[in-house]
Amino acid sequence: MVTAAQPATAQPSTFTPLTTWDGWQQFVDTAPAPALDVGDQEWTLEQREDYHARFVVLKTPAMDTISTAVRRLLLLNRGQQGGARRGLIISGPATTGKTTAMQQLGRTVELADRRRHPNQDERLPVLFITVPPSSTPKMLISEFARFLGLPALERMNQIQITNAVCELLCEMGTQLVLVDDVHLMDTRSRAGAETSDQLKYLGERIPATFVYSGIDVESSPLLTGVRGSQLAGRFKIVRNQPLRYGSSADKQIWHDLVHSMDSALRLRHHRPGTLLTHAAYLHARTGGRMGSLSHLIREAALVSLLDGTEKITKKLLEQIELDTAAEQRARAPHRRRRPPQRQP
Repeated sequence: MVTAAQPATAQPSTFTPLTTWDGWQQFVDTAPAPALDVGDQEWTLEQREDYHARFVVLKTPAMDTISTAVRRLLLLNRGQQGGARRGLIISGPATTGKTTAMQQLGRTVELADRRRHPNQDERLPVLFITVPPSSTPKMLISEFARFLGLPALERMNQIQITNAVCELLCEMGTQLVLVDDVHLMDTRSRAGAETSDQLKYLGERIPATFVYSGIDVESSPLLTGVRGSQLAGRFKIVRNQPLRYGSSADKQIWHDLVHSMDSALRLRHHRPGTLLTHAAYLHARTGGRMGSLSHLIREAALVSLLDGTEKITKKLLEQIELDTAAEQRARAPHRRRRPPQRQP
């Protein structure tokens, strides 16, 4: 019988990625930092810095759509004894929150499973991995095995690792398999095509719902050719797009998110509603991308804590430099439409 390494009981002092059992359990077990009153004398400056560094996870409409779709798929696949189970692909541009949505989804599913099955530490309802660059089938299955803590991988071949992983996940009642960065599988190459086949094979061996996430998957090689048509026939796609700022409904969604961030700030000289007055500017700076928005507000809050001003102003926001892609989008000149040319 194959057994996995048990999660550590003590909190390790070193970084543990979410793509390991210990790291995932820490993520699931770690509740959001409490937002104490800003004037609470027991809340030290260092604790407030840690709070703003982590800050809040904003719930977007796409996250609601993804959560609903996966709940339905879990029910749909529950009675599937054989054949093709249905899955979900989260696709969209970079920095739109795809990985965050996937991780929060996994955390919700795991906590719900714990409530249904208390005191059953041998269960593993959720597994989370990322596709390695230039992945081969053995590299991919080794990521599964590394999450589980299976020993002696260097002495096992691909078939042995695959059988051990599938056996263990079946025994542990795994319901949800989350695979991030699937756009890294280039099915035009032999290794990428074989890795895609391996992932398909795992979906048939493991009675779980598979959720993939990647950058613009629908336009990647993953969904082309015979292999791509099989994948497209089993998976639905949810686009995780940047939030728009056009219609009144779009603006209301954006304003609600900005208001949530404004309310979560714990800066001593912050005036409630300040961020909301800059909602249009924040959208222009970030392009409606949640990753860029989170970066901007968190860094501004930390700068204000370090310099003692403890408030976020538009001048401060303008001083924060975001990722290169966000800065290029924000500073790109608007193209003017040329007037139509008259026919001679």
